[in-house]
Amino acid sequence: MKIVRTEKVVPFLKWAGGKRWFADRHTHLLPDSYERYFEPFLGGGALYFAEAPERAVLSDLNADLIATYQVARDFPTDLTERLQYYHERHSRDTYYAVRGTKPSDKIELAAWFLYLNRTCWNGLYRVNLQNVFNVPIGTKTDVVLPTDNFMLVSELLAQAEIQCCDFESTINAAKEGDFVFVDPPYTVKHNENGFVKYNDRIFSWSDQIRLRDAVLRASRRGAKVLVTNANHASIRELYQGIGSQMPVTRASVLAGKSAYRASVEELAIRTWIAD
Repeated sequence: MKIVRTEKVVPFLKWAGGKRWFADRHTHLLPDSYERYFEPFLGGGALYFAEAPERAVLSDLNADLIATYQVARDFPTDLTERLQYYHERHSRDTYYAVRGTKPSDKIELAAWFLYLNRTCWNGLYRVNLQNVFNVPIGTKTDVVLPTDNFMLVSELLAQAEIQCCDFESTINAAKEGDFVFVDPPYTVKHNENGFVKYNDRIFSWSDQIRLRDAVLRASRRGAKVLVTNANHASIRELYQGIGSQMPVTRASVLAGKSAYRASVEELAIRTWIAD
């Protein structure tokens, strides 16, 4: 079920591999109704905010990300004030000073995380082998955005359980009548890239297999699961026989000029038969 709102809840994080484009163009692939909404790779939460479900279970293995969502839910006024503080002081020197000192207080941590997310290069989340955030400063200078409404965000997130855990725990909790949106890191078989990070570790091909098995179990329990993944032969083979597979397109943002940006195909896997 969804909450009927007169004002749209806008995602407050930029996230690599985010699904704002999917939420804008492909919600027809979602079920018409469901009991609870599950998202085990939360990231920027674009589809969650677009759906605005009445009941949700949201999770990610990134502890700082989850702490930020919890603070946005529980302390929206404090978070807004701390972002304004950073907004007024942002500079190159401030960025690197803030990046080098990670706070322990939960509200300060959330503000720190959001400040770096909004001013680092391309909104990228990356840590080194010591689990220290090391993305350089970007070109964006606004810390407080015109779309910010953390009171509205808090109102929506109040309907959600927000957990820091492995994806399998979240998917295993989905039951008949629930909807699970699964958007994992896009690792494919034999790519051996070693760079697809599931937070402080590699999201490996064995994780893709473990994910497929969790999706299959949830589907057999009666949950409706929608997976987005790379439109690659190894992924298509991995999910063969599990529902239907549909290519979906998004615009590439890699080219410098919009005229040279082509559409990129990804894969959506829907485990149920649509009415």
